[in-house]
Amino acid sequence: MLKLLGVFVFGGLLGAGLGFAVGIFVYPYVFLADIVGTEAAPAGARTVLARGTFIHADPSDPIHYGKGRMTVYEGVLHLEPDFEVGPGPKFHVYLVPSAEVTSEEQVEGAMFVDLGRLKAFKGSQNYPIPAGVKLSDFGSVVVWCEQFGVLISPARLIFEG
Repeated sequence: MLKLLGVFVFGGLLGAGLGFAVGIFVYPYVFLADIVGTEAAPAGARTVLARGTFIHADPSDPIHYGKGRMTVYEGVLHLEPDFEVGPGPKFHVYLVPSAEVTSEEQVEGAMFVDLGRLKAFKGSQNYPIPAGVKLSDFGSVVVWCEQFGVLISPARLIFEG
């Protein structure tokens, strides 16, 4: 009887742990994937400083992809309406010094600036750039999965003028 109770408790703990782990992976796909960002570009006479286009960092990986355009105004990074990334947990938007980001190591070893957690997997969104950040020190904007340390999609900054 005691052995049966031990198997029952072990099975319950194992099932709860696996259920929790599956929930972490499934949650963004089920509950957040349909959210579409609809923030307008910053109002007023803001100067465009740079533009870029997100690319699929690793074409052999069908889950982690990105596409669409972004525009950097004075003090604000704006993801355009055609922006889209494959859903996942805890995605953030970073400014990264390197102009050609192709691997996780280029982000992990860099002095990046975290602009905040991704608000939606699709659509237009705004991210304030902290005061004192010198945009010319950065060559790319990347979408990064903080939970697993994975590069989702980089966009090279192409400066205006």
